[in-house]
This record gives sequence, C-alpha cells and structure tokens, in this order.
Amino acid sequence: MSKATQYTGYQSYSYLTPGVDYETFELSDELNRVPEYDLGLDAEQLARTRRLVEDSIVVSLHDHPQVFPRDVGKIREYIRTGREHTGYAGLARSGMTAVFDNLMDGTACVTSKCGWKWDDILYDIGMRLCDLAHQDFVRVVHGLDDIRAAHENGQVGLVLCLEASTPIENEVDRIDLLYGFGVRQMGIAYSESNTLGSGLKEKRDGGLTAFGRRAVARMNKLGMAIDVSHSGDQTCLDVFEASEKPVLITHAGARAVWPTPRMMPDDVLKACAETGGVLGLEAAPHTTLSKQHPRHNLESVMDHFTYCVELMGIEHVAFGPDTLYGDHVGLHKLFAANLGVHDAHVGPDYEEVPYVAGLENPTECFFNIVGWLVKHGYSDEEIQLVVGGNVVRVLEQIW
Repeated sequence: MSKATQYTGYQSYSYLTPGVDYETFELSDELNRVPEYDLGLDAEQLARTRRLVEDSIVVSLHDHPQVFPRDVGKIREYIRTGREHTGYAGLARSGMTAVFDNLMDGTACVTSKCGWKWDDILYDIGMRLCDLAHQDFVRVVHGLDDIRAAHENGQVGLVLCLEASTPIENEVDRIDLLYGFGVRQMGIAYSESNTLGSGLKEKRDGGLTAFGRRAVARMNKLGMAIDVSHSGDQTCLDVFEASEKPVLITHAGARAVWPTPRMMPDDVLKACAETGGVLGLEAAPHTTLSKQHPRHNLESVMDHFTYCVELMGIEHVAFGPDTLYGDHVGLHKLFAANLGVHDAHVGPDYEEVPYVAGLENPTECFFNIVGWLVKHGYSDEEIQLVVGGNVVRVLEQIW
C-alpha cells in the first residue's frame, strides 16, 4: 500500500516510563479503525497506484498526524498533559513523503480552555520536538532538502505549522522565535479575528490590519509560508496583495461547490493562483461536501478537486486532507466553540457521517487520492503534480 520505510516500531515517549513519567490514555487505533475503502480498481490500476505512491514525492499540505484517546470524553484531559502522541505506525503506512503538521491548533488547551496561548503553543512544540529527537524515522523539515532526503531515505518529513498567528499577539518578533523553533508555515487567523486580520466566522471582514501587513512582510523575509484557510474573504485578498511571495490555502474547497463560509469563493481561489500559490483540498468531516455527493466521502472532495482544477489550473491544486487518528467528528463536537465549527458550516443541510469514507485518517488518504486519479484517467505527470510536485514548486519560491 505504501513505499518502503525505515520505521522500526518506535512509539511516542517510549523513552520514558508510562504511568510514572507521564499519564497514559487508551488511544485510538492508527490502523484499521474503520473499514478499508473500496476504490473498485482493477489489477492494472492497483499496480499503477502503488507505483505512483512509491515513486512520487507525496506531500500533505495540512494534517494532524496525532493519535487521540479512544474515549472522546478524555480528549481535553489528554491535551492538558501537553503530550500528544505522533502516529508513527500510521505514518509509516501512509505513503507520504512529508506532512504539514498543524500541532494542537485551536485545541492547545494546556493551561486555558480557550486555546491559542503563547506558552501553550511553545509547550506543544517543545514536547513534540523532544519526542521526535528520540527516533529517526520522522525528520523535522527545515527546508526542501529535508523533504528530498526523506523521500530518498524512506522517512517521513514533518513540517511544523500553526493554523493561526493568534499566539504572537502584537509582537512581530515572535514570528522569528517560532521560525527558530522550527515553524515553517503559519495561518493568518483561525475563524476568530486577531491582531493580523479577520477570521471567516466574523459577520464583518475588516481585512488585513496594519500589524498584519508587518507580519506578512516578516514572514516573507524569514521564508515562512503563509496560510489563509480560515481567514475572511477580504483578509485573504489583502494578504495576496501584501505578500511578495506566493500564499497558500492549505486546506479548503470551493464555495461554488458547497456554499458555506468554510469554503473559498472563486475570486479568492483565482487570486491565490495569481500569486503563484496552491490550494490544498480539505477533507475534515462535513466541510467539502457537494450537491452531487452530500454524504461526505472521497467523491465529495474530488468534486471540489475537479472544479478547482478547472478554475485555477492543475498546477495550483494539491491536497491538505486535515485528518487525524481518532474520532474527528467527536473532536469537532467537543471543540465546536474553539474551532468555530457551527459558524463555518452555515449553509445547506447535510447528513452527518461518523467519518469521511476514503479520507478518514493520514494513513489512507493519499493511496485513495492517487487511486481515484488513476481510475479517472489522469496522467502520471498530472498525478505527481497534485500529490506533491505543486507544493515543492511553490516552496522553492517561499522557503
């Protein structure tokens, strides 16, 4: 199913004594938590899919490859320990070369139930880096050489990211500190507005602030990628205008396909492409639905893919599935207020699903994406562009 790896079985924090050095939780299964998705591939298509996953640089523009407790009710307690576990076994089967890991994002509630506190973010980053330092399968990505080395060495590269700049408050030098700690991509705002700009759940979008323009300029100078996935429409357009480098929409879809604030309108998508940027297609539960496939699954997401390829050009489309190991629907319900879930999903009625079939976790996403593209007649070159080549090209300009 996936390319050969040098994974040897390491599990998070196994250099410590569980129950003595840290609190333990019964975690979700990284593999086989849900039934395998049937793409209906014939033998030739299956062989081609496996070859493409094996040979290609595969990059997820947005995921959360952490393992969450089996009991959803324990998630806040688990997060408060500051010790989220990385899904090493799942990543070893994923076929990914690199993953943009967005850490705890708005669930960083180590000291506060509201999230996004500077100290909590640093606690999260430091703890994850400590764990990563005790193994040699997942490598922290500081530049494109690390992604290429991961591909050559059977590793997975992990790009540290934040979904919003909220923790920097009004201190632009904190961007430098985050870069120093390894962060290579950061969002402008996550649903709620902050000192940089407006989030997508606000009734009025004030656009990029004066401080936001300073922050964009600093990220350009440092070589930190900018994401506007959760920003308001005008704030997105302002960021495209202000940035001297391409801007990413790491995980979203097309509002023309599914009309909710969480999706992007055509003018924002086209403006992103005009900067040279790339859109990563989102697959978190109940986001990238479509009228043709209102029960969220792989087909719904690929309806957004085909629309965005036509609108933006295939060289500006990639994938940021936004998956994790555990009950994603349950996590959304638990953190609905933190994440602005209800505001972001205002729109047509839809049937709730327990998980997104075909794109439920970081392990299965790219095999199924490549398989779908193979089945629908895309060339090897086109597939390699959208599963990694486009991301590498834009990072060459940003980093």
